[in-house]
Amino acid sequence: MIRVLIADDHMVVREGLRAILGVVPDLLLVGEATDGAEAVELVQETSPDVVLMDLRMPRMDGIEAIRQIKER
Repeated sequence: MIRVLIADDHMVVREGLRAILGVVPDLLLVGEATDGAEAVELVQETSPDVVLMDLRMPRMDGIEAIRQIKER
């Protein structure tokens, strides 16, 4: 089972990705973040194998979130 976290500030994008991932039997959606800071927190809490990260988000962008995730 591949654990996936979605990070995007647009609800419609998260809903679309959730729908797509929901039909793939070997994928498990472990969380959804609405900005980079939330993504960093959720990665620590859920330990996903894959993060689908938007690069332009409020509070903390995806580039900074990826940097912080890699540091930890």
